[in-house]
Amino acid sequence: MNEENKNIIEEEESSIDFSKLFQDILKHKRLYYKMLPITFVVAAVITLSMPNYYNCTVKLSPELSSSKNVGGLASLASSFGVNLGSAIGNSTEALFPTLYPDLMNSVDFKTSLFPVPVTIEGDKEEGEANRTMSYYDYLKDEQKVPWWSYINPGVIIGGIKSLFIDEDDTKEKLNPFRLTEEQAEIVKAIDKKVVCDVDNKTMVITISVTDQNPVICANMADTVKTRLQNFITDYRTSKARVDLEYNRKIYQETKARYEKARQKYAEFMDANQDIILQTVRQKQTDLENEMQLQYNAYTQIAAQLLAAEAKVQEDTPAFTTLQSATVPVKKAGPKRAMLCLAFLFLAFLVTTAYIFHKEDDLKPLLGLS
Repeated sequence: MNEENKNIIEEEESSIDFSKLFQDILKHKRLYYKMLPITFVVAAVITLSMPNYYNCTVKLSPELSSSKNVGGLASLASSFGVNLGSAIGNSTEALFPTLYPDLMNSVDFKTSLFPVPVTIEGDKEEGEANRTMSYYDYLKDEQKVPWWSYINPGVIIGGIKSLFIDEDDTKEKLNPFRLTEEQAEIVKAIDKKVVCDVDNKTMVITISVTDQNPVICANMADTVKTRLQNFITDYRTSKARVDLEYNRKIYQETKARYEKARQKYAEFMDANQDIILQTVRQKQTDLENEMQLQYNAYTQIAAQLLAAEAKVQEDTPAFTTLQSATVPVKKAGPKRAMLCLAFLFLAFLVTTAYIFHKEDDLKPLLGLS
């Protein structure tokens, strides 16, 4: 039985005639001479039509707050065999850094980038002046696209409509709840250009911005970083700022009541210096007690106001910038050489498969009878 199996395997191996495959390829070598140059020209046309783009990366390390009660909670959980984890167990943030990408993917955050001013630098040698516009208008009017994008029926229909619609009529008020078709397209464009990622181990926030203009790419990376910091700061200090405003209001009220009681007491004492009637003394005592009560309330609220101001400062998060925004010098893509090689390799495979099919060489290769 073993010898029979060996014979069968040898017959199957010998059924693939590699010399015949090589001879078939040489037989149709002229087909390669035609297909590969044509493929190279097509690949060159396609890749050269793709606009260059640049990438700028910013890295931040956020401050993570800790809770005094979380340690006890973790100890209690561990007694039941539950591990809360070091990162989550030591953090009291409702907006944990791992949620920052979801925040930046929200429509509200993306639409907040619409009015950001950007500047396109003009060619100084040709005397062109710099142009400043909103990021929305820049993405709408100043983006280069390959020629095949104009074949899209939607683009053609949109271009025809723009000939008959006044430009002022297309500028509608921004409503994140109900975006227009054009605004939704800009949001999709920002979604591809602005990316946020968080390392689950180190909690380092990486903001990556891709754009066709290197200066705008760096400016938007810095802007997105600042807006994210401001949003997180506003979120972390929201309750403390509400308490601070309330304490300021109470402080002003108690101060006014104290000053009024003090003024009333001083006027009463000035008007009754030489009078020794018991009713006058009783009135003096009442006014003095009232002034003292208002003073005690005033000093207590003043202390609470100072504590509220300190609380806002305490809750304000600190960010360490590990990598600042820098105008990229080299383009990030497209990788034209790699794309051309991929096109040529694919053309070679397709041509070889066609030759094998024509010479009926695919059946032995695929194990078909």
